[in-house]
Amino acid sequence: MTATLLAGTSAGIVAAVQSGTASPESMVAAAFARMRVADAGASGLNVFVSSDETASGRAAEHAPRTGPLAGVPVALKDNIATPFLTTSCGSRVLEGYVSPFEATAARKLREAGAVLIGKTTMDEFAMGSSTEHSAFGPARNPLDRARVPGGSSGGSAVAVAAGICPIALGSETGGSVRQPAAFCGIVGVKPTYGRVSRFGLVAFASSLDNIGVFGRTVDDAALAMEVISGDDTRNDATSAPSSQVAPALRSQQADLQGVVIGKPREYFPPTLDASMRERAERGLEALRARGAEIRDVSLPHTTLAVPAYYIIAPAECSANLARFDGARYGLRIEGDGLRAMYEATRSSGFGAEVTRRVLLGTYVLSAGYYDAYYRKAMQVRQLIRQDFDRVFATGVHALFTLTTPTPAFKFGELSDPYAMYMSDIFTVTANLAEVPAMSVPIGRVNNLPVGGQVIAPKFSEATMFRVSYALEAELGAAAHR
Repeated sequence: MTATLLAGTSAGIVAAVQSGTASPESMVAAAFARMRVADAGASGLNVFVSSDETASGRAAEHAPRTGPLAGVPVALKDNIATPFLTTSCGSRVLEGYVSPFEATAARKLREAGAVLIGKTTMDEFAMGSSTEHSAFGPARNPLDRARVPGGSSGGSAVAVAAGICPIALGSETGGSVRQPAAFCGIVGVKPTYGRVSRFGLVAFASSLDNIGVFGRTVDDAALAMEVISGDDTRNDATSAPSSQVAPALRSQQADLQGVVIGKPREYFPPTLDASMRERAERGLEALRARGAEIRDVSLPHTTLAVPAYYIIAPAECSANLARFDGARYGLRIEGDGLRAMYEATRSSGFGAEVTRRVLLGTYVLSAGYYDAYYRKAMQVRQLIRQDFDRVFATGVHALFTLTTPTPAFKFGELSDPYAMYMSDIFTVTANLAEVPAMSVPIGRVNNLPVGGQVIAPKFSEATMFRVSYALEAELGAAAHR
């Protein structure tokens, strides 16, 4: 019975635990059994960096049986702090590090009755789109193990897609939840910046970072988002005081009468693959069938989003990662003097992608280049925000696009860093504009999942979920073929 429940929805697990027909302990045991199967052998999925079945079992014994996530096994990305599992951020520089405090999102999950079962594989310090930049080896796509699961939150996406747990947390800086959700055929949510506390999330780019949610269904994702949202200004100065999600968010209202969905022309360029375009158009038809009006709109500065993002994000990462110097915590490699120790520690501890972004970020912030690059990128970011504000001010309730321009690519296929960065072309705009966005399965191309992206105005998650519920309901089984 527990295996069947685990393969279902979070709501099903909660109902069984609250009625006494299942226990949190049995659900955790089922999750670890599934974990062993998924990670078995040389072709294993490499989902988890750390886990402790004994500790998770003890936590299950004491988990609240009446909470909104009672008995639900949940996985966390390896950059979300917990005091009983390592928080290594996929990096040798923090290998074996255990945080002395707990992330607000993790605490809220536990208080809601969820049981944390492990920390998942990720690109080092969340810098990547494939998990190929993990110091502990990449996670693999459960639908085709020769292909990437996306990144940087690839391990969390795989944990859900492989049936280990119905909910997992990831982090989003430029699409790191939505892109792996699309590649793995599940739901991924990036909330409005400030809706979910960043306390306990190891910083990559502070003005862009969000904690996001993976779910097997839209309802799974909505349930988890309700739990982890809310004011946390005591710990996170960017937390929005009015960020509590309304209960109506999980209303599952499938009727979209009176809802206007914008179709941004910049996300449907002539170069878009014909099969991907067809899946996107089918998604729009599904929304129209539920009563929505589809309206062509323009976000003219979209083409500048990737260049602006890859100036702003590295600049902020170079400042945030300066703390990993061997002097305070994490890896320390002695050298002949302080400078030599810094150099040896950071050269050995950081991988190639992190090094690349730190160097780029340091350069664009340096004297003589700040105005030419960083300040200009911030001005472009404001133009992108204004694009969204202008479209939403015309009566458009949400936007619909593809999540990614292609399905999951093969390991090693995108060896050029710029080509890898361009895989985020449809997702980075929502981070720059600080608006909520989510990916929902809308079909397959060459038997690989394709995600449709729903974007809404700031703090309009209820609208975003309403549209996504309707899309999921209308497409039904077609969303997975």
